[in-house]
Amino acid sequence: MPILKSLGVADAKVPRAGTLPQRSARNPFEDVPGLEEEEPGRLGTLPNGTSCGRRATLEKLVGLAPFRLAWTPGRARPGTGTSTGNGQTRSFLGRVLTPGIRRSSADFGLLARLQGTRAQGDEEAGEAARRLTFLRLGRGPKPRRASLAERVVPAGEAAPEPPPKVREPPKMKEPLSVLEILSLIQQRELARADEHILELEAEELASSGGAPGPPKVEGAGGGRRARDVALLYEALQRELWALVRETLAGPGPGAGAGAGAVAQLGQVLVQEEAADGRRGPGAARRLRARWAEAVARAARERLEAAAPGAPGGLAAQLEALRARLLEDMGVVRGRLAPAYPAGLGAFGVYLRGYHSALAEWLGAAARRRLPLADRYALLHWHHQVYPREVLGLVDMVALENGELGPLLSPGTVRGLEDECVTDVKAQTRAALLRALQEDEEHWGSPEDLPSTLAQDVCELLEEHTERAPRISQEFGERMAHCCLGGLAEFLQSFQQRVERFHESPGARELPPDTYISRTITLVNCGPPLRALAERLARVGPPESEPAREAAASALDRVTRLCHRVLADLLFQELQPYFSKLMRRKWLSSTEALDGIVGTLGAQALALRRMQDEPYQELVAELHRRALVEYVRPLFRGRLRCGSRTRSRVAGRLREDAAQLQRLFRRLESQAAWLDAVVPHLAEVLQLEDTPSIQVEVGVLVRDYPDIRRKHVAALLDVRGLRNTAARQEILAVARDLELFEGDALSPPRDRAFFADVPVPRPPFCLSLPLLGRFPFLGLARPRLACLPRLRPPPPSRTRARAQR
Repeated sequence: MPILKSLGVADAKVPRAGTLPQRSARNPFEDVPGLEEEEPGRLGTLPNGTSCGRRATLEKLVGLAPFRLAWTPGRARPGTGTSTGNGQTRSFLGRVLTPGIRRSSADFGLLARLQGTRAQGDEEAGEAARRLTFLRLGRGPKPRRASLAERVVPAGEAAPEPPPKVREPPKMKEPLSVLEILSLIQQRELARADEHILELEAEELASSGGAPGPPKVEGAGGGRRARDVALLYEALQRELWALVRETLAGPGPGAGAGAGAVAQLGQVLVQEEAADGRRGPGAARRLRARWAEAVARAARERLEAAAPGAPGGLAAQLEALRARLLEDMGVVRGRLAPAYPAGLGAFGVYLRGYHSALAEWLGAAARRRLPLADRYALLHWHHQVYPREVLGLVDMVALENGELGPLLSPGTVRGLEDECVTDVKAQTRAALLRALQEDEEHWGSPEDLPSTLAQDVCELLEEHTERAPRISQEFGERMAHCCLGGLAEFLQSFQQRVERFHESPGARELPPDTYISRTITLVNCGPPLRALAERLARVGPPESEPAREAAASALDRVTRLCHRVLADLLFQELQPYFSKLMRRKWLSSTEALDGIVGTLGAQALALRRMQDEPYQELVAELHRRALVEYVRPLFRGRLRCGSRTRSRVAGRLREDAAQLQRLFRRLESQAAWLDAVVPHLAEVLQLEDTPSIQVEVGVLVRDYPDIRRKHVAALLDVRGLRNTAARQEILAVARDLELFEGDALSPPRDRAFFADVPVPRPPFCLSLPLLGRFPFLGLARPRLACLPRLRPPPPSRTRARAQR
């Protein structure tokens, strides 16, 4: 009272002890203007000049309690309540401030209207507190009083031990109001707010006396407290899911919440999961499942923001997605997952959320009409980049429910692969034909222009056959089969155009060097294309074998045609030299053979531009054909040997064979099986006794299965063997071969020799025993009449006669 008098507050009413409820200092209803006003004229002004229009209390002045409203019983204040007819007064403020009663959401509207008048009351309370503090400083420190023990115990004696302290019972916490719980949510004190919401829900359940269940809306008859719980849960979830979005932004100023907020989020999930066990299946709020959904939504927003439509196409977007995934999963692994309780499996939840969001993004991209390059990029990212560079860095053991599902369904992947195969087939067919047409335009040019046809074809097909296996083995097999079919079709068209080129008159009009160079260029297309076909057949499925055979057959025909053209050109130049062989001058002069060797050696320089594989085939063919042309005059019977000339002819044959062998070894011919042909023939001509000749003929038959009896007979004629018995013994060696003549015993085309050596037909002999009776015919000993065998007319004369 002296303090109040010194302040000039004479009429201040001091409440009795124990009449004020203990409330927190955060009461939002203190200093409400108009509720403590006195009637005009009852109070004057204080000595300090302040108005006495407001009634003050000690608690308000010293800050011990928020406020204490006083009014005359039975009298209603403006705006504070209503008076009923039976004399009862109902005051809103009295209801709100009653100790032990929780304020509900119905008071929110009035509280909002009262917020504007709180500032004035706060200023007055602060001024009074500063005034009391100044008074305390003026009086000095409070003197220490002697305790009761000091007064009773004489000096020099020990004081008795103080009585043990009795623990006071814990004070009951006052339940927070709905507004205060909402304030906790807004301040991100989520775990504490959730505890009070659970308490409020328990109170609502106890007051309703019913079974736990989801809150009912007010229109359906639900209570106000149930509505408060529902509204608070909505606000709590909004903050929880906003926190989920913010924490994924990564560390940085203003880029996310700290680990403490994430820990509170996890604590809320644990509390709610425990509460769901008490609520039952029908009333469970399932915040943990909604948390997983919120993580998936946040991941979807992050991925969409990372790849909004990069200018580099789908490949650039996928690269941006990969970078965002690695960045966010690094944040989750290093900062977010450790802050969650271990039982929640936070890392697995985040990983599944990103996986599902990525699956939605890729599915939407796959449903669009994509170009071929984007389909390749999508399939490669799905099969290789994501499993290796994203999931490969993730501990899959951390997942609770096993492995993640596929990003794209098998049907979607198969559809993308089918579209790729279809587009590749159409694009490669058009591109191959265009490349062939452009190259064909230069074939008839007199200028020797280089050709890049084989290189272009290989690059065009290898672009697809190398990318597809990197996506998956099955897709690589399908792409290889598709490209092999397109290659076989292209090579058939290539073969037809090469045949037309060599048959056209314009090709023969080209300069010889240009024509030979162009033919060699066409032959050089074969090895790389053949190797490509073989490689595609190995990679492709078993049904690729027919396409490989078709491609190889087309290339073989092109190679044989070009080799025949080159060989014909070469042997046209060599024909004058071959015509001089097996004559009497040949025995004494080497001019013919020197011309053959010199011409072949000179042309080999031009042929060496050919690639190794076709060059070896061509040299082997030239080797075989040169020896065929060499022995052809011998079997025609151009030369007849007597007993004196057989050794000389055999020696010359051996010399020529050795010279030709040296030539083709220098040309790197692999047809070494041809080296013994001429020496064997020389031995048959030189040997004298019949058994030795039979042995040599047997060697010929063994080494060259295509030799026939007519060849042996012609060789015996050249040798000059007229003895019928000896001839029959020698020819009997070759007789068995003719009995089994057929395709099974025929040598392969590259090993045939005597099949290309023509032999004149023997004369047709008739037995005419009666010719001895006609001496005018001049036959002294008529036994056989040998007439020349009639030859069929050539086809040209037959057609001319038919036309006549």
